[in-house]
Amino acid sequence: MSVSEAAKRPEHRGRTLRLLIAFLLVIAAGIGLAWAGTNPLRGETTESGVRIRTVEKGEGPFVQPVDGVLVEYEGRLADGTVFDDTARHGGPQPMIAGQVIPGFAEALTKMQKGGRYKIRIPSQLAYGATPPAGAPIPPNADLEFDVHVVQIVPDAALMGAPPQQ
Repeated sequence: MSVSEAAKRPEHRGRTLRLLIAFLLVIAAGIGLAWAGTNPLRGETTESGVRIRTVEKGEGPFVQPVDGVLVEYEGRLADGTVFDDTARHGGPQPMIAGQVIPGFAEALTKMQKGGRYKIRIPSQLAYGATPPAGAPIPPNADLEFDVHVVQIVPDAALMGAPPQQ
């Protein structure tokens, strides 16, 4: 090898490695942005395991356990089988937020009037191993609901309570 060839030989040490690392960082950043962008589609999962996704934001105060609510809902099993809905009952149904299955009660406290929500309730916060007799809900079934909060009646559970002494 001549002196002129040695002088013109390019230095490539580490260049390929740096290019590979930069490429991997760009891919990781893209994955991170995609994950962050889909976060609203996944919704919030509470500590107990109830998953709540806001489809349409409501307004006003959040439902409290002593509030009465008028809701439209459709309840499904994980395989998509509808086991109950308000259309079967003639329209929106009234209920006291704290007097429904635990997972539904917890989800209601994250809802506002006019809002539409999708919720998934793990079996231990629904009916567990003992669903209601004759219900199409099998034991240990997770439940999914589409919920529309039509109206909130603050402190409705207290309205019928005997006076405090």
